[in-house]
Amino acid sequence: MKYMLLMSYGPIEGVEPIDTWSPQDIAAHIAFMGQLGQDLTERGELVDAQGLSGPEAAKIVTSTGVGAPVVTDGPFPESKEFLAGYWVVDVDDEARALEIAATTSAAPGPGGVPLGQQIEVRPIMDAPAPEM
Repeated sequence: MKYMLLMSYGPIEGVEPIDTWSPQDIAAHIAFMGQLGQDLTERGELVDAQGLSGPEAAKIVTSTGVGAPVVTDGPFPESKEFLAGYWVVDVDDEARALEIAATTSAAPGPGGVPLGQQIEVRPIMDAPAPEM
């Protein structure tokens, strides 16, 4: 079953924002995530993983199917949190998805201390088979 692990960027109690971390701490964090991705790939569980740019680069598209769509750069809700990236995994059960999320949550932060970042886990619904 496929699950999406959603990683939000936002304040974590006791952790300074990543743009204030030392280059060594950022490198350790990125290396951890790279190793996790490699481990999941070797286990055949990783479907996709991507980081997302900040909300300042996002657009909202609205269309009724008639006329040109409306494309705006907002408004977005005022929030200090935003979706920063995701992992899609294909695993045997929810327990394994939660285990992967826990590993991701414990990625190292400043000084190698586990971040305790919240990771949202959602099952991906199956679409009906296309008619032939």
